[in-house]
Amino acid sequence: MPSIKNTQQTKRIEIIDALRGVALAGIVICHVVENYIGAQPPGSFNEAVHQGLADDIVDGFIGIFLRGKFIALFSFLFGLSFFIQMDNANRKGSYFGGRFLWRLLLLLAIGFVHSLFYRGDILTVYAVLGILLIPFYKVPNKWVLSISTILFFGAARFLIFYLTGGEGIFSEMDMNPDNPKIQTYYDILKNGSLWDVFVTNATEGHIDKAEFQYGLFGRGYFTFAFFLIGLFVGRSGFFKRIHEEKRLTKNILIYASIILVLSLVGMSAAFMSMGENFNMKSWNAMLGFTAMDISNAAMTLIYIALFIIIYRKSKGQKWLNKFVPYGRTALTNYVSQSVVFTFILFGWGLGLIGELRQVYTFLLAIVFITLQMWLSKVWLKYFYYGPLEWLWRSLTFFKIMPLKRKN
Repeated sequence: MPSIKNTQQTKRIEIIDALRGVALAGIVICHVVENYIGAQPPGSFNEAVHQGLADDIVDGFIGIFLRGKFIALFSFLFGLSFFIQMDNANRKGSYFGGRFLWRLLLLLAIGFVHSLFYRGDILTVYAVLGILLIPFYKVPNKWVLSISTILFFGAARFLIFYLTGGEGIFSEMDMNPDNPKIQTYYDILKNGSLWDVFVTNATEGHIDKAEFQYGLFGRGYFTFAFFLIGLFVGRSGFFKRIHEEKRLTKNILIYASIILVLSLVGMSAAFMSMGENFNMKSWNAMLGFTAMDISNAAMTLIYIALFIIIYRKSKGQKWLNKFVPYGRTALTNYVSQSVVFTFILFGWGLGLIGELRQVYTFLLAIVFITLQMWLSKVWLKYFYYGPLEWLWRSLTFFKIMPLKRKN
C-alpha cells in the first residue's frame, strides 16, 4: 500500500499535468484557427476565413477567452516545473542548475527544428528566458514577486519606448494587413515549398520573433513574469494543499476578477483615446498594451483558481484528469501538432491555408485535440514517456532511459 506522502505526490503531479494539458488544448485551438501563420495575416486572409456570424463568434471567443491566456498558463507551468526539478535535486543533496542549463540548450535545439515548421514556436523563447530563471532559484520571494509585478506593469515596454521612440530593436513590426512584407510571407506559406518555409522561418522568422518578444510588444517580459510566478507558487507548496487552501483560492478568484475589470477599463480608455487613427508609436498605445497584458494575466489566474475549485470535486477531478496523459506528453503533442497542421494548411502540403472558415478550423482543432488525448492515453499505457519527452530526458542525463513499460 503506498504511503500518504507518495499518494500526495502523485496527486500533485496529476494536477499539474492536467492543467498543462488544458493549457496546451487552448494553445492548439488558437494556432489552428490562426492557420499556424505565426505572424500578422494579410487582409485577404481575414476576409476569406470570415464568411458569417459563426466565424465572428469563434474569433471573438478566442480573442476574449483564449488568446494570450493559455500561453501565459503554459509559461506559469514552466516556472513551476523549474522549481520542482530544482527542489527535487536539492532534497537529494545535489544542485540541478547546471543540468537544467543543459536541458534548456537541448530544448533550444528541439525548438529550432520546430520553428522551421511554425514561426510562432515558443520553445526557443522558453529556452532563452529559462537561462535567466536559474539564478532566481535562491532569490527571496519578495524580490521574485516585486520583479514579476514590475514586468507585468510594463516597465520593460515603457523603458524600450522611451529609449527607441517606438522604433523596432530587431526589425520593424508594421501590423498593417496591407504591408507588402506580410503579404510576401503569406504567399510563401500558401505557395512555397517546404524548403522556402524553412528558410524564411530560420532567418526573418527569428528576427521578427525577437522583436515581438523583446520589443514594444514585450511578450517575452510577460512570459518571464509568469515564470517567476510559477517559481513562487512552487515554493509555497500550493498544489500540495489544494484542499486546504479554499480561502486563498477564493481570494485569488475575487481579486483577479477585480483586476480584470479594471484593466479592461484601462485598456479601453487608452485605445479609445486615440480615436480611429491608431498610433503604435505613442504612450497611449503602450498603456493600452500593458493593460491588455494585465487583463490576460488576471484571466489566467482566474482560470487557475477555477481549475482548482473544479478539481476539488470528485466528478470534476475525474473529468479533468482526462487531460493528464495529454499534459505528460505535452512536448511531443505540441511539436507534432505543428507538423501535422502545417502540412494540412501550407502549400508544401495540402495547401488549405485561408481556405477554411474559422468555424471549421475551430471544430477541426477540437477533433484533433480529442484524437491526441486518446493517443496520449494509449501511448502511456505501454510507455513511460512521450517520444520527445524520452529523448529530452535521455539526453539530459546522458543515458538511455527506460521507455517501454514491463507487462
